[in-house]
Amino acid sequence: MRNINQAYIDGRFVTVQGHEVVQRINPSTEAIVGRVTLANRDDAIDAIAAATRAQVTMARTTKAQRIDMLKRLQAAVLASTEQLRDSAIEEYGAPLARAQWASQYASQCFANAAQTLTDYELERNIGGARVFMEPVGVVGLIAPWNSAAGTICSKLASAIAAGCASVIKPSELSAFQAQVLAQTLHRADLPNGVFNFVLGRGQDVGDEISTSPHIAKISFTGSTQTGKLIAHAGIDTMKRISLSLTGKSAAIVLEDADFDLALPLALNAAFMNNGQACVAGTRLLVPRSRLSEVVERIKALVDGIVVGNPHDPATVIGPLASEAQYDRIQHFIRRGQEQGATLIAGGEGKPAGLETGYFVQPTVFANVSQDMDIAREEIFGPVLSILTYDNEAQAIELANATVYGLQAYLFSSSHERAQRMATELKAGTVLINRVVPDLLAPFGGVKQSGLGREFGVFGLESYLEAKTVASS
Repeated sequence: MRNINQAYIDGRFVTVQGHEVVQRINPSTEAIVGRVTLANRDDAIDAIAAATRAQVTMARTTKAQRIDMLKRLQAAVLASTEQLRDSAIEEYGAPLARAQWASQYASQCFANAAQTLTDYELERNIGGARVFMEPVGVVGLIAPWNSAAGTICSKLASAIAAGCASVIKPSELSAFQAQVLAQTLHRADLPNGVFNFVLGRGQDVGDEISTSPHIAKISFTGSTQTGKLIAHAGIDTMKRISLSLTGKSAAIVLEDADFDLALPLALNAAFMNNGQACVAGTRLLVPRSRLSEVVERIKALVDGIVVGNPHDPATVIGPLASEAQYDRIQHFIRRGQEQGATLIAGGEGKPAGLETGYFVQPTVFANVSQDMDIAREEIFGPVLSILTYDNEAQAIELANATVYGLQAYLFSSSHERAQRMATELKAGTVLINRVVPDLLAPFGGVKQSGLGREFGVFGLESYLEAKTVASS
């Protein structure tokens, strides 16, 4: 039984001032595995003060010093890959392969940021002026529970590269992941206060970060609803805001695609991380003329999916993160049936032999129309909707018929055709015949999927302000 009651502030672990205690439940067994005392607003104030002090020094660091910090962080995280992996499996049921990838990605974030900074000019001549790219100031980094280490490290890497001290607020549902990561980053031996961890509720810790005049920028990953609240809260102090929000991604399989390649990849895009991913391709768009073939192939693929113990290398889908997540998925499966979609795989209830744990059946619906809840709302679980189109223009129209626009997937044997269609899709990222992104290219959404970009040069520049100095 773990008992977590500390924040990481000013280079040391301190007992939180909050008193609210929450239980952590292993989603595979439903057993209580930990108790967490949440930080409160006073802890957030202390963390912001520590970061504010550290910012004075961070703003004066050289490129070489920041690169050295990033390399030390990379080494520390790489050395803790197994612990980070295991914390994700235990806390939210991430399948072993996904947890392994995410923990390795966390260390790669620092290597990518060091590479980006090495090639980036922090000073340049533009016209007759000298332009200096300066750190924006203290930043608030707010991360979700699904793959917390990767999200936090991605944001922190760009912040360090830009010369920004930070206050990190992980989700209160990711206490194990946050504790392991804080201990890991501490071993990099950065100056005190350069990064601080405060695990608490949004209404006090999150609100303090969002409204404090000492926080210059917030980078948030999570739901659109929460992102809007954060943006509103930061208006009075004119905070810079980066928001990576809800997605309802479409995967378009064109009639010229290699279905043997495309359909397994599309299913992977839909069910990655147990379906608990903002970039999940949960709308599969296929030619109407080939619907029966797609249904047959998808049913066979789903029948081969192993659902169960996330520690087992054979497992593709583990449990959902919580009972609330399980109930949410059951609701959407019922809604799909009530609204007239055809259930072709899965359904309500738990898989056979898995009575304990928050396991769901990987579920697929066909004959889905765009006005159904399962086609419009982010479900955040392994539920796939198959929609049909008659021509390319209709496929694009269906893909864009959402208030969201985070990511899209295209499958075609014609590179030129796919590239042309990609320009018409309203999404921040379009992946063609692949489901893995390029981690140096910009990532972020359009419409209600967010503001701003992360990764690479675009991620670095989101933590920088341009200062122009012109003289006669």
